[in-house]
Amino acid sequence: MARGLNKVLLIGRLGQDPEMRYTPSGRPVTSFSLATSRSWTSADGERREETEWFNIVAWGNLAEICSQHLYKGQQIYIEGRLQTRGWEDETGKKHFRTEVVASEMIMLGGRRSQEGADIDRVDQ
Repeated sequence: MARGLNKVLLIGRLGQDPEMRYTPSGRPVTSFSLATSRSWTSADGERREETEWFNIVAWGNLAEICSQHLYKGQQIYIEGRLQTRGWEDETGKKHFRTEVVASEMIMLGGRRSQEGADIDRVDQ
């Protein structure tokens, strides 16, 4: 049987400050939105831009780091996997939300060591 692959790599800007909360068992979870933009020139020579928004969720130690160090407008790299959750509201209507569950985060344009190496890489 072939193994599957579910991997997402994004570079974008935070849409708002991260929001951290705790599960009933006390596990930290942080969520925020991330905007990625792409631009191109249309067939008629007009410059176009499109922005895509992603819901990001980080757990555990990575959740705490994201909550403490990230802020609205900051550019970051996120690596993770797609996950879709479903639930029913009080009226019985079904809802679905697709999220990127983060496993790694790098703050871009952040601090640099004297050798120029990136020191803002965080793995979960």
